[in-house]
Amino acid sequence: MSENTITRAQLSEAVYQEVGLSRNESADLLEAVLTEISTSLSKGIPVKLSSFGSFSVRSKAQRIGRNPKTGEEVPITPRRVLVFRPSQLLKKRINDGLYGTR
Repeated sequence: MSENTITRAQLSEAVYQEVGLSRNESADLLEAVLTEISTSLSKGIPVKLSSFGSFSVRSKAQRIGRNPKTGEEVPITPRRVLVFRPSQLLKKRINDGLYGTR
């Protein structure tokens, strides 16, 4: 598995290459998209991207956990977590890519 991650700069460069906007316009477009996704999720609104997947926020209730070192019971506070569900098309692309390189 590759240890490289894709950065905002790389995504912005890809938009620049594919769409033909200026580098500044590409960076602004990327920021606008990411801001809209973040804002929607923070309000609890799910985000669905066709052929990619969906992001949603799920609430988790308080529960009791254990400190693995000491075994002591510790309360885990309620929180909201981000959930991503890939689309069937994305799953297929990933699996076809993995199996095609073996």
